[in-house]
Amino acid sequence: MDGNTLCENMMNTPPAQIGAPLGDVETPALILDLAAYEWNVSKLQGFADEVGILLRPHAKTHKCAAIALHQIEMGAVGVCCQKTSEAAALIEAGVTDVFITNEVVGEPKIERLAKLVDRATLRVCVDNPENVTALSRAMESHGRQLDVMVEVDVGAQRCGVATAEEALSLARQVLVAPGLRFNGLQAYHGGAQHIREFRERRAAARSAIAKTAAVRDLLDAEGIECEIVSGGGTGSYPFEAASGVYTELQCGSYIFMDVDYARNLEADGRAISEFKHSLFVCTTVMSKTRPDTVVVDAGLKAVSIDSGMPDVYGSAGLSYTGASDEHGKLAVTQPDTPVTLGDKLMLVPGHCDPTVNLYDWLVGYRDGRVAALWPVTARGCLL
Repeated sequence: MDGNTLCENMMNTPPAQIGAPLGDVETPALILDLAAYEWNVSKLQGFADEVGILLRPHAKTHKCAAIALHQIEMGAVGVCCQKTSEAAALIEAGVTDVFITNEVVGEPKIERLAKLVDRATLRVCVDNPENVTALSRAMESHGRQLDVMVEVDVGAQRCGVATAEEALSLARQVLVAPGLRFNGLQAYHGGAQHIREFRERRAAARSAIAKTAAVRDLLDAEGIECEIVSGGGTGSYPFEAASGVYTELQCGSYIFMDVDYARNLEADGRAISEFKHSLFVCTTVMSKTRPDTVVVDAGLKAVSIDSGMPDVYGSAGLSYTGASDEHGKLAVTQPDTPVTLGDKLMLVPGHCDPTVNLYDWLVGYRDGRVAALWPVTARGCLL
């Protein structure tokens, strides 16, 4: 066996076997508490059903076809993703309704998009007339029709047109462009999701809702129907759902609940607790040569720290304080904390999305044993 074959076999090998005790999982590994995950999926889907709004969860959170298909089975209308390669991976695995909540720019990506249109219900965002022209040219050359959403900047200052008049002009262009069909508005305020204080978060969401309503109303006055108004996230979805403006929600992180989202506060000042932590990085204590320090095998290549350090789940006496490529450093904050070489610990990621993208497999467990091994279908799909 040559080196390349050995590497490929290692990459394709899951870190556990179905039925094995959780303690036998090889680390670092991405672990999913199936009971908590299923609770989260049911809770938000039940909310959406009760208030009469569609749920289109964001698959950039999990990048996993098995989860996407389960969310749809539970009642979601489809899923979102961010890249054409991500959409291709999900569609290849059987997902039939995908909204790329992003602009697709550049000939190779647009060509990939054109080849996907007849395989699934597919939508994409635009915020630039040149992009509309490029999409139209490609769809017309392939004899396809693509649903297009005009993206409005509702506060994130990222993508999206700045004014209702710009949105109207772009919608008019889409309406007459061969191969394209105007489908509605993309109006997601990413920054609002992570505002800690409840009233400030609500104010940011309400500002986004008001801007979205103004755009929708202007288009309506011009005889242009917005079939879909899409947005909202794990941190703001109750506000969009109650607005009467949005037709679907794009929440993603609710299924996992990372450390960052758990810092959001309820109206009474308590930490938000409506969803459960279900995603963990299982790690092993690999060194303990100092009484106040523990080193584990989950560092920068195993857990994302862009939104802060992970929490050590269920152990108040340990605090994850720093990471290098292959090592995580934990401070022993309570001297009597029982921890020895070889112990397995569970880390709650600071940011779930980029953490998931580091792994080939999700290891689902139930009652202390491995019950599911799900490939991270769209891992590394950045194009």
